[in-house]
Amino acid sequence: MKSRLGPLCFVAGSLLSSSAFAHAAVSGTTPAHAGATFEADFTVSHGCDGADTSRMRVQIPEGVTGVRPLDSVFGPAEVEKDANGNVTAVTWTKPAGSVKAGDTHFFHLGLRMKLPSKPFTTLFFPTTQTCSTQAGVETVVEWKSTAGGGHSHDGDAGTGASENPAPSLYLLPSRLPGWNQYTVQEHVHDLTVFKDALIVWSGSQAYSFNPVTQALIEKEPGVTALTQIHPGTVIWVKY
Repeated sequence: MKSRLGPLCFVAGSLLSSSAFAHAAVSGTTPAHAGATFEADFTVSHGCDGADTSRMRVQIPEGVTGVRPLDSVFGPAEVEKDANGNVTAVTWTKPAGSVKAGDTHFFHLGLRMKLPSKPFTTLFFPTTQTCSTQAGVETVVEWKSTAGGGHSHDGDAGTGASENPAPSLYLLPSRLPGWNQYTVQEHVHDLTVFKDALIVWSGSQAYSFNPVTQALIEKEPGVTALTQIHPGTVIWVKY
């Protein structure tokens, strides 16, 4: 197979896009690798109908451990824990008197956490946003929908667009430079999760996010385009 891979990998390595695609609600300075420590940045881009955001409560999904939030210019962070001491939610609240007269600011809320070892799955962080006027009138917006928010068939992910999507992270497998072998346990139907890879192989099928490399794959004798990955499939990915 190496003789077949050689020219394709050379082209992929020289033309691979370095563009970064950031999530609208939660992101990080590094990719979200399964089983790794991750520093998450939750963003609050707007308030509610002209009112300032005064409180943000982020639910922590099961399997996420080692949660340590950051206080911010927005306000201090408080954690909620279950009977076993696991953090289940983090709430940032503005100090009394700090609510602004209008919806004028963009906020960052950060925390560090250990991600579960479940590659090719989506983590959802249901979030409650509370906005307040200086007169004390509150409006609550629930960012909790998981519809249309995943690359696999977890829950109702991918079932359609939503006006209030929950912030989400798609967990990528850990990797080393060069070839990596994985046995995929989830159905992956959106192969753009491999956009930072040079090429993906499964048997006689291959995929590359780079359009030039993908065109070469489709012209290679005996090779067909890889369009989705079923549970239990062994793949080889070169980074």
